[in-house]
Amino acid sequence: MKLNDEQIRACMAGVEKDMESILDRLKVSADESEIAKVREAYELARDAHSGQMRKSGEPYIMHPVSVAKIVAEELSLGPNPIIAALLHDVVEDTDCKIGEIKERFGEDVAFLVGVVTKKKKEKYERSKQVDNYRQILASVQYDIRAILIKLADRLHNMRTLDSMRPDKQMKIAGETDYFYAPLANRLGLYHIKCELENLSFRYRCPKDYEIIDKMIEEEKVGTKEILDSFTAKLEKALSVLDLDTRIELRYRRPYSVWRKMQTTDSDFHHVEGKRYFRIVYTSNKEYSDKICALRIYAAITDVLKEKPGSVTNYIDAPKENGYQSFHVKILNDVGKWEEIHISSERMIKSSLLGCALDKYEDSVHGWIEKFKNVLHDIVFHQSDIDYMDGITSTFYNDDIMAFTPEGKGIMLPKGATALDFAFEIHSDLGMHAHYAKINGKLSSVKTVLHRGDCVRIFKDSDSFPEKDWLDHVSTYKAKRSLKSYLQNLPALEYERCPICHPIPGEEVVGFDDKNGGIIIHKRNCPQAIKLASEEGDSIVAVDFKKNPTFTYPVRLTIRGVDRYHLLSDIIECITDRLKLSMNKIVSENIDRIAVSEIEFCVTSLEQLESAVSSLRCIFGVDEVRVTETE
Repeated sequence: MKLNDEQIRACMAGVEKDMESILDRLKVSADESEIAKVREAYELARDAHSGQMRKSGEPYIMHPVSVAKIVAEELSLGPNPIIAALLHDVVEDTDCKIGEIKERFGEDVAFLVGVVTKKKKEKYERSKQVDNYRQILASVQYDIRAILIKLADRLHNMRTLDSMRPDKQMKIAGETDYFYAPLANRLGLYHIKCELENLSFRYRCPKDYEIIDKMIEEEKVGTKEILDSFTAKLEKALSVLDLDTRIELRYRRPYSVWRKMQTTDSDFHHVEGKRYFRIVYTSNKEYSDKICALRIYAAITDVLKEKPGSVTNYIDAPKENGYQSFHVKILNDVGKWEEIHISSERMIKSSLLGCALDKYEDSVHGWIEKFKNVLHDIVFHQSDIDYMDGITSTFYNDDIMAFTPEGKGIMLPKGATALDFAFEIHSDLGMHAHYAKINGKLSSVKTVLHRGDCVRIFKDSDSFPEKDWLDHVSTYKAKRSLKSYLQNLPALEYERCPICHPIPGEEVVGFDDKNGGIIIHKRNCPQAIKLASEEGDSIVAVDFKKNPTFTYPVRLTIRGVDRYHLLSDIIECITDRLKLSMNKIVSENIDRIAVSEIEFCVTSLEQLESAVSSLRCIFGVDEVRVTETE
């Protein structure tokens, strides 16, 4: 798109106005020399980008100035980050060198500009995008401001994505949804996270976005009378308190509603949580924030019906991104549960600025320190686990807090299991986890945890990770530990036929699977007979030897005359005498004939035959035969 001279002059007038807004804001906290440096940075950027245009046809300088305005006004950062925002593209897109920036504006500004400047390489380690993510995330180890500038850059690019081709829109929106929005969420920047998610959704799925956006607007109109009545009842309940409060009705944006529809398998009209009421109070010198929230909670539940079990106390147990509030659900006039968030003005500010606060919350600070440690660990073990998998598995999910019996809180991503919990406490506990007790109930270590669960892990030095454990963990620490362990296990030389399930010691035959592997079958397997007749040239010699490291599931059917203690004798024979691990037993008595199916693991045909022979010697047992496992 090309603009005429008058349109370009109008654009530049807007740029000058935005710069004056930035400088006026700085006058409150910055001295004259700092303000002069910001103006000098603007003039350098304007001259360096002179003649460059955006895809929209607007002068390119509009972009760095808009990014600087976001940094100044929406993130409340100081002079150096603003200068870096103004100069963030000059090294990448103009003849200006990083050395000149360092000489004119100092090492701090040069560092920030360097982090947000994409490094050009002849060959990228993974891809240009992933290498860029690594560069951005690495800056967390030194200075969080660089990431905030990059988020501001991405936010303005998303706000002006209309001018891009559809394929470019999809690329940029995909990056935003996958990387930048979750990162903003983890840094406690809720408003930026929400806007990025919705802009991404709007450009990725414009029809879905438009439909949901329209439905939200229609629901606002259709429910206005009901919600006005509910608001009036809340106001009346709060009027008895000596607290300064206000009530806000807030509708969630299309992306949030769409995501709830997907996760709950509901249509728009049946999905819950499309809106919430926020009761905001001013902190009171006489009471703590928690006491104020509890007083508000008590006041509204004295007159309105509370949904049992709906309270979530994020004041005492903030989310890992620092979010605090007190949530409860209250019944409205038409029998629907309304979500209520009780928050102080301080909590609202924290949810907007997160780590951009002058002194961000301890929980966000703790998350950043944890992030640094994981980044170091990923680099050290980068051969063991995919870089982005390591990042996203730990940091890009909603989180829950579970507790040890001693009351220590363990922060985990939503969907984490008792195994993740074990690994977060100590790697050795995870590697030897045997079973768990969750809220006092005996549970598998693969059990998914929920917010507030009290978890105790029991370990056994003879217990080791199973291959499917990787499918039941979410955290980086658990994935890395398990992958490292499993990769060091001796590999099977062959793949076993899924129909005949051969075990070492049986007569077997191998077939080349044409992908460099060998599949082994029992010689009497129908599939082997078919392959031998059709693809005889693929037959290969195999030596399927016993390896104590590997065990194979088998199933026996046992029939005999029922008697007292028969089943006990069978179990004792397998577990105590033969020392075999039993996985499953099903037994029934049919007209005094006992029929039992038992599944256990063996290392070889010899061990299986020994088990069959021993079972046949049990008094009352008439028949023992091997049956197929699934």
